[in-house]
Amino acid sequence: MGVAYMSLGTADELKHLLLDVAMDRAFLLDPLPCDATSFNARVAEGRGRLTLIANEVARLCGNILTEHGAAQRKLKDSKPPADVAADVQQQLARLVGKRFLIDTPWVQLQHLPRYLKGVQARLDKYRGDPARDATKLAELKPQDQRYWRLVTERKGQVDDRMAEFRWLLEELRISFFAQELRTPQPVSVKRLDKAWAQLNQ
Repeated sequence: MGVAYMSLGTADELKHLLLDVAMDRAFLLDPLPCDATSFNARVAEGRGRLTLIANEVARLCGNILTEHGAAQRKLKDSKPPADVAADVQQQLARLVGKRFLIDTPWVQLQHLPRYLKGVQARLDKYRGDPARDATKLAELKPQDQRYWRLVTERKGQVDDRMAEFRWLLEELRISFFAQELRTPQPVSVKRLDKAWAQLNQ
């Protein structure tokens, strides 16, 4: 995993991130203990599960890094036009940054391999139907741009509704470019417009 993480950081940094997530999952889930008895119970319970949890986190992390590496290689090998390459590069950077393990909520972290497989599927299909990719990218871009503009305006402060919209964007990409990977619930431009309207209430 250290080798797969090399483009993002060092093996030691990765180890610390893995430990942070494992400790968080073992001991710090809500609701937090509010008295000595529940604190001691949480410590005992977490200690018993820590190795199991750490293995689960490491397995997921390894899977994400493998798919991320595969997507980067596919992007390099398939040489799509500049607009597609820029969109894919930006997506990969946002999905898997240096601190992706702790910056991504646990629930979403489990979807990252599917999103990264979606990138690969898109690049595979591009050559067969570039016009379709261009049409879908034109539909996606306004949704993508307005969200990231809002993130900049709010100086990176993302509330629950914004976070929901952010992950709907990834699901929209799956439905546009890699339908065979399926989305957990139906997603469309109309659904994102509705979520955006609620964001601004």
